Amino acid sequence: MAVADLSQIVKAYDVRGVVPDQWDESLAELFGAAFAQVTGADAIVIGHDMRPSSPGLSRAFARGASNRGVDVTEIGLCSTDQLYYASGAFNLPGAMFTASHNPAKYNGIKMCRAGAAPVGQDTGLTEIRALVEQWVESGAPEPVETPGTITQRDTLDDYAAHLRSLVDLTSIRRLKVVVDAGNGMGGHTVPTVFAGLPIDLVPMYFELDGTFPNHEANPLDPKNIVDLQKRVREERADIGIAFDGDADRCFVVDEHGDPVSPSAITALVAARELAKHGNEGVIIHNLITSWSVPEVVREHGGTPVRTRVGHSFIKAEMARSGAIFGGEHSAHYYFKDFWNADTGMLAALHVLAALGGQDGPLSELVDEYDRYVGSGEINSTVDDQQARLAAIKATYEGREGIEIDELDGLTVSSADSWFNVRPSNTEPLLRLNAEAKDEATMAKIRDEVLEIIRG
Repeated sequence: MAVADLSQIVKAYDVRGVVPDQWDESLAELFGAAFAQVTGADAIVIGHDMRPSSPGLSRAFARGASNRGVDVTEIGLCSTDQLYYASGAFNLPGAMFTASHNPAKYNGIKMCRAGAAPVGQDTGLTEIRALVEQWVESGAPEPVETPGTITQRDTLDDYAAHLRSLVDLTSIRRLKVVVDAGNGMGGHTVPTVFAGLPIDLVPMYFELDGTFPNHEANPLDPKNIVDLQKRVREERADIGIAFDGDADRCFVVDEHGDPVSPSAITALVAARELAKHGNEGVIIHNLITSWSVPEVVREHGGTPVRTRVGHSFIKAEMARSGAIFGGEHSAHYYFKDFWNADTGMLAALHVLAALGGQDGPLSELVDEYDRYVGSGEINSTVDDQQARLAAIKATYEGREGIEIDELDGLTVSSADSWFNVRPSNTEPLLRLNAEAKDEATMAKIRDEVLEIIRG
């Protein structure tokens, strides 16, 4: 067994590390046993992405769980939201083997309780880690007398049918759609989800390949959507959609190949979800989404609720407030109709329904939802995060018309702009996001704050 330093691979929301250097199949087996023990479940469901190490790791996890007497359903190759679908539909705890957009040598486990409820540091991951550490020292527990069964089940058609039941696309005008799957799991799910819809699909990089031969499967990085932008213009397509490696996030470009901000997508989907729910309901948005989001939510009768950044905070707030939808600046979209879990595919279907339900191009449609000028996220390496935050606070505190809050890092707002600076949990970075009513104001604020951060 690899001598494991679990502090390096057990993160806030998942397990992630380099295979086999940081973890391997023998460790995956212990994680399976620990997951079985902590959830106390009789049965679980497991899925995996297209990485070369995924089938072996997920089978080892299944073995570990079945040795504790737990029945395992393997759904095989799937997207992360397809695993959430299975967890929700079967009401079973689940484990997904993926490292999302990380390079090929990485792999990881995203775990959830029955009904796709998240397992993070405060909801079971700490206990799972403690058990695995104990067993690494003392040896794995003896298998129970009657091990659980391991069976296979295909859920792709059921997952696709469930998504299509939530958004009606049957009467939209015909759309030409370019999809860049980045050699990730979108190449597996998109053909089935889009089958029979009035869509002319132009596929890019649909071959499942966990070595990511064309580009990293992270559409938030502008260099990874260059191919998609070019293809949309060449094809004169109506829209381009890019998925990340495990296809739980989606990123959209318009008919010109210009990126549509995830905040605009959040506002558009929020308006549609509110219409579906009688123009009332709670919509969650994290504190770096655009001012457009709460404005649109209020205009459509909803109640916006602002949260910290990170899916465990969003999911917890979704459950607490009974929210119907939530969105993040990172292109994660959460739906009450999908067990409060995030699904990029469902967000994509909403955008296609909105676009195909009217005659104008996407760029005009999203104008209504994109009202401000944003900086995007700017990272700066610093020697002392807290000292820099204190310097920023000291600079703006007491200025006329300025509001400061510290829900997540430091947010400074005025009548015509806001910015947030928050520390990374894993690296010596400060992340800046700024937004204003016009380009000149945004640039002025951005540069002023960067000078303090990097000064």
